[in-house]
Amino acid sequence: MGTDRVKKVCIVGASGKLGQYMVRQSLERGYEVVGVCRESSVPKLAEFEGRITVVPGATNDPEVIRRAVEGCGGVLTVLVPWGVRQYSSGTAQAVLDHARPGARLVFSCGWHITRDGKDHYAWYFTLGLRIATFLAKLVRVGEIDDQVEACRRVFASDTRWTVVRGSTLKEGESQGLPVWSRHVGDPILASNLTHREDYALFMVEALTDDTLVQEAPAINGRLTPSALAHTEVSPERA
Repeated sequence: MGTDRVKKVCIVGASGKLGQYMVRQSLERGYEVVGVCRESSVPKLAEFEGRITVVPGATNDPEVIRRAVEGCGGVLTVLVPWGVRQYSSGTAQAVLDHARPGARLVFSCGWHITRDGKDHYAWYFTLGLRIATFLAKLVRVGEIDDQVEACRRVFASDTRWTVVRGSTLKEGESQGLPVWSRHVGDPILASNLTHREDYALFMVEALTDDTLVQEAPAINGRLTPSALAHTEVSPERA
């Protein structure tokens, strides 16, 4: 799908930090924007009043998503493992079920998602993930495993999807479009750091980048030491 065919974009999870960056960047590109967020979070989108359409509701509610994605050529979805009611997988499934045929579907998640099992993680990353998963379940605030299930469903679909796997995020001045590789553990990703604004930039750019269709790029800031050291030789640089 070329740029001329993406006119209207739905951003699922628009009120979060990443979502708000995606709203700004989509508006800058001239897209008509529909934002989805929980009703309690609608005030976070006040700066965009009159410029976007807001559909309040749970993002894993199929009816909410059905209304929000109507007529959209692209859907940007933040997969957040909130609560213990399959929030991520419910959100992903609703988007897969209701987005129009041929729409570009771009999902966000973390490095812990693997598509083909060929990613290589440092021991401390794996240990930290296990601890975070256990604690989230213990206090019933999130289901990290459900993010894995959400991406499994996306990978199994025949839609025009991209799953963008983000490294550690921080705020800061934009460094431009992040670099990427198919597998965590590749040298270009070693710095493991991306500015949140640039993560959003990669998501929005993916809407019109056909080379990313049915890819799960792991990203890293383009001015980090590992990116600068390996961009020249990487065949998968942004």
